[in-house]
Amino acid sequence: TRMTSLTSNPMEDIENMEENSGHRRSRSNPGPEQTRPQPPRSLDFPSATSSISLTTPSSPGVVLGKTTKLENIKNWTISTYKCSRQSLYEKMGKTSKTVDPELEDQIETLRNTQKKYSDILRLARALSSHFFNLVQTQNSLGECFSDLAHKSPELQQEFLYNAEAQRNLTKNGQHLLASLNFFVSSVNTIVNKTMEDSLLTVKQYETARVEYDAYRTDLDFYAAAKETEANQMKLSETQVSFNNKKAEFEKLRSDVQIKLKFLDENRVKVMAKQLLLFHTAVSAYFSGNQVALEESMKQFAGKVKTPATSWIEQ
Repeated sequence: TRMTSLTSNPMEDIENMEENSGHRRSRSNPGPEQTRPQPPRSLDFPSATSSISLTTPSSPGVVLGKTTKLENIKNWTISTYKCSRQSLYEKMGKTSKTVDPELEDQIETLRNTQKKYSDILRLARALSSHFFNLVQTQNSLGECFSDLAHKSPELQQEFLYNAEAQRNLTKNGQHLLASLNFFVSSVNTIVNKTMEDSLLTVKQYETARVEYDAYRTDLDFYAAAKETEANQMKLSETQVSFNNKKAEFEKLRSDVQIKLKFLDENRVKVMAKQLLLFHTAVSAYFSGNQVALEESMKQFAGKVKTPATSWIEQ
């Protein structure tokens, strides 16, 4: 092993290392004949070549995508303009609209029914909320009576009877409260889910109807226009669009009719059951409470002695 002397010249050590490695660096500026280190060339790995083509902004795929987006925006703009024009002309009475009187009556009936059921839902929720507070108050009052029965020996029986009455009221009230909450949940499902789903289909149907009438108006216009090459081309394009809108309109009309039919049948079945349960729960609550109160009053009258007349009454 060769040891480097502490007094040796570092430059000589570097030259010795270069001689051993076959390279020589001159202390002066290198001449033109001296070979400089070349940057490494790119390595060719045939096995690493990927077959996936990269999509650049100028590739046909991006151009096609942009063209499709622009075409969709153009079609949407034209359709929106036609529908807005059709709606405006209908309100002004300048054009006709497709009307299905029977279906329109069913849709109007559905909207009125949803409004009335929404009122029932709002009032049922208010009743449930108020009755919950009542049950909580009765429970607290019964606990207060029970506590005072142990602290007031002179009124122990009176407090115990009232505590028992409030406990009976609380127990029966909890049963009625559960029935009220179940009734609210069922009506909420009918109003905000079942009916709302049908009305969403109705909105789609009404939009399709406006589009259908808009393209029908254009079709009638080009059919009555002068027979030129441009008009004939527009007539052909409008006919294709009209056929598509007509098929969509008829499909949605059929969907609305089916949904309204099943909605009405389902509503009648569900509400008949819920109204019966609601009536039974309310009747059982008040009749049960009356029996409990009468029994409590009988026990109270039989066991409690009539107090002496106070000096105020005298």
